[in-house]
Amino acid sequence: MNQTPQDKSPLYETYARAPLAFERGEGVWLETRDGRRFMDLAGGIAVNLLGHAHPHLVSALTDQAQKLWHTSNLYEIPGQRRLAERLAANTFADRAFFTNSGAEALECAIKTARRYHHVSGHPERYRIITFEGAFHGRTLATIAAGGQAKYLEGFGPKVEGFDQLAFGDHEALREAAAGPEVAAILIEPIQGEGGIRSVPPQCLVGLRELCDEHGLLLIYDEVQTGVGRTGRFYSYEHSGAAPDIMASAKGIGGGFPMGVCLATDEAAKGMTPGTHGTTYGGNPLAMAVSNAVLDVVLEDGFLKEVRRKALFFKQSLASLADRYPDVVETIRGEGLLIGLKMQVPNYEMIGALRAEGVVAAPAGDNVVRLLPPLIITEDEIRAAMERIEAAAAALSTPAQRASA
Repeated sequence: MNQTPQDKSPLYETYARAPLAFERGEGVWLETRDGRRFMDLAGGIAVNLLGHAHPHLVSALTDQAQKLWHTSNLYEIPGQRRLAERLAANTFADRAFFTNSGAEALECAIKTARRYHHVSGHPERYRIITFEGAFHGRTLATIAAGGQAKYLEGFGPKVEGFDQLAFGDHEALREAAAGPEVAAILIEPIQGEGGIRSVPPQCLVGLRELCDEHGLLLIYDEVQTGVGRTGRFYSYEHSGAAPDIMASAKGIGGGFPMGVCLATDEAAKGMTPGTHGTTYGGNPLAMAVSNAVLDVVLEDGFLKEVRRKALFFKQSLASLADRYPDVVETIRGEGLLIGLKMQVPNYEMIGALRAEGVVAAPAGDNVVRLLPPLIITEDEIRAAMERIEAAAAALSTPAQRASA
């Protein structure tokens, strides 16, 4: 449709936006400018970890905003030290580099791995093995790492140094890992954009052993799976196979844009003064909010409660798949990172959910993602199920409804 000058937006036309504009939110609920209420089961794509307007996060941000916003990394930022110490105490890591996004955290991870081999006397080792279906960000390097044609098209030559393998092809992986130029293996423990496809724990253990055998660094992309989303602080804990480097973002800021690259002392040994930097990364506002997120997530019993609610939600969804097999094929995921593998086009289900007052997110492999805040209650899960069931019923064929 042709737009008049009055209708035309000055924004880049890079998003196919839903016709909704939200004015405010509280907990799991969003409200539009015209007063309609929606259950937010997308969470800003796994970002709003503790829901909207969480009082502890609001307090931390407003308190810091009245003191200091930005100084740059030319000076000490006390909140960085505190947050890094807490992350190190609760993960495999010894070192942290704070960023503004997940893509930046991945860029830091890639540079850390390459620099490690450079200072170890093997500058020829710069290639990184990745996997088809992965999504690691939108920068030129991270779209090359993901390797998906739809993100690479039209941006010139693909950034060199990334080798995609088929998801689950163990033989090809063993052969590639022995290459003399390979520096690291980069993988999402659960592919988010790729369709909530989980890497079995034993495969992560095998990756750890393969990296140790060939002197490679193991990098996890936990941008979407981290900070309690799967019921553990980080998803790799389900397998016990720790990485050397890890990228985290999304939920760690609770809605404030930030990310972090975590690494062991050994893996980070090449990241010396001047090798990497950021103007905004680790700013006082971001550090205040992220420390507030950890106050909640690391509280005794919080993650156990996430696992309990996630089990209840997934069991409820499994029965939905039984009743509407022509709409929902199967349920995927871990914790409150849930995927509905659809029999109908996923955009149809997202539209039907929106009609029932539910916000969800699409993913690859014809999957609908449900990424509710970790503070969702059991009663809210029941309310969500009523709406999800209504959406499924609306898409189910009359014959299927009769047989069910």
